[in-house]
Amino acid sequence: MKMRMAVAVLAAFLATPAVWAQAGAASAQASLKVGVINVQAAIANTAEGKLAAAELQSQFAPRQTELQNMQRQIEDDQTRLRTGQSTLSDDEKARLSREADVLGRNFQRKSQDAQDDYTAAQQDVVGRIGRKLMDVLEKYAKDNGYTVMLDSSGQQSTVLFWASQIDVTQEIVRLYDQTYPVKAAVTTKPAAPKPAPAPKP
Repeated sequence: MKMRMAVAVLAAFLATPAVWAQAGAASAQASLKVGVINVQAAIANTAEGKLAAAELQSQFAPRQTELQNMQRQIEDDQTRLRTGQSTLSDDEKARLSREADVLGRNFQRKSQDAQDDYTAAQQDVVGRIGRKLMDVLEKYAKDNGYTVMLDSSGQQSTVLFWASQIDVTQEIVRLYDQTYPVKAAVTTKPAAPKPAPAPKP
């Protein structure tokens, strides 16, 4: 099973509308200023998004290794069954077949559980970063006089073309990292061992 971290590829948080608009009475009469942002890319490219991606990969690596080992065992049993059709006893064939069947069911269950847990963890990350990203985007749009902000990352995006000058993705990533800086990992030195008590006379 391949569990790739593409925090931004999740549709969980990105069920937000493809069009984000700030329309007030004053802006309705003003000239229309449109911006485009790839919300998926913005979430993935923030320092917090990159850190979360690395943490998720590390968190789920043991489960991925376990699944890979199970898959190898299943393939080994199947190979032995194929190559031993004329040499293995009926009992051994039946044993290998049962073992492969049980391993196969366990593999499917564990694989689905791991994928579900991984997806849920990704959704938590995307939701957490996405909510803060919307705050940054809203402030940026208001400060810079944008009337409409379009999300180009959704699968159902209606944005067919945009000039690079109106794509604010990198600017929003920069502002997000300024607003929500990621704290550097604190490396703590192991405590020095306590000296052994002097022997009593």
